[in-house]
Amino acid sequence: MKKLTLGLLALAIMGSLAFAGGEPVYSGKEIRTTPAPACEWYRDTEWNVGLWGAYAFTGTENNRASLGDLFFLNEVGKYDRFLGGDHAWGGGGDIKYFFARYFGIGVEGFGLAAHGSRYNFTNYGLGGFSKDSDHHGVGGALGTLTLRFPIGCSRFAPYIWGGGGAVFSGHNDRPIDDAAGNIIRVDHDKETKAVGQLGGGMEVRITPHIGWLSDFSWNVVDGRNNNFGMARSGINISF
Repeated sequence: MKKLTLGLLALAIMGSLAFAGGEPVYSGKEIRTTPAPACEWYRDTEWNVGLWGAYAFTGTENNRASLGDLFFLNEVGKYDRFLGGDHAWGGGGDIKYFFARYFGIGVEGFGLAAHGSRYNFTNYGLGGFSKDSDHHGVGGALGTLTLRFPIGCSRFAPYIWGGGGAVFSGHNDRPIDDAAGNIIRVDHDKETKAVGQLGGGMEVRITPHIGWLSDFSWNVVDGRNNNFGMARSGINISF
């Protein structure tokens, strides 16, 4: 009978230990606790370095004026002054510091291979005119503020961000008139404009220090016919 009682008591003690988990475990005069697993995917303070590819598309339909409208109406038409055509491929990177789990500040830079067209025209009636292909690079540099929302202790973190800075190397055709109001040439201006950016996306951590991000932003550029959207995807390294 005593052996049966001792056996049941031993089983009860073993069962209580098995279900204790993170609860305090008493051993004589010492009290030991088993720590719960920490959320290590996204830390309260960390640096993030992102490298990504990008696809941009214009917010303006590419509708350049005809040569007749250019010559007689002094009108170059409606087209994006930075990308020139309707889309461009490129890439960039950013550096962010998260001073809290949910908030980060940083800087961003990108480059896009733009391809549009332009009119070449000098001394109408004496020289020549043509509509040529126009390859050029467009770049941007911005400061950013990011709000990140890690989902519990999972690998997933949606985020939104806003920023502001400048974009440069936009191309703009500008007709030049003589004293009589006749076009004598078309200048090709390179422009630098202020830009505001707003976007959102998702990061998935492969390890606590390496993640994959995908997002989309809308970029509002000073002046007419300049706004564009940009989709990005790439790697993020945190430390």
